[in-house]
Amino acid sequence: MRRIHEPPRPDDGLRVLVDRLWPRGVAKEAARVDEWPKGLTPSTELRTWFHGGASYEEFRARYEAELGAPEAAGLLDGLRESVREGPVTLLTATRTPERSHAQVLLELLGG
Repeated sequence: MRRIHEPPRPDDGLRVLVDRLWPRGVAKEAARVDEWPKGLTPSTELRTWFHGGASYEEFRARYEAELGAPEAAGLLDGLRESVREGPVTLLTATRTPERSHAQVLLELLGG
């Protein structure tokens, strides 16, 4: 997992943007994003609720529940398959990736 503002590295493997919105100030060509599965990201409602001061633990529980929906579950299974095939780097613009949806995904992927 890495912030999208950092330059790509040769060992990144598949670069997957896990934010719903494209990050400000990042050129799409420079970001070298291979996949952008928006259906795997927290809903707008959940994201807004979390940024309103909710606890990370409650956010995590609600996000994991969202990941159980058919579309998100299918995308998560596809990402798990990608991890089995080789390196995958989860990209996010959040300033605190270790307390974000990206960390939840990383842990669910076994990272």
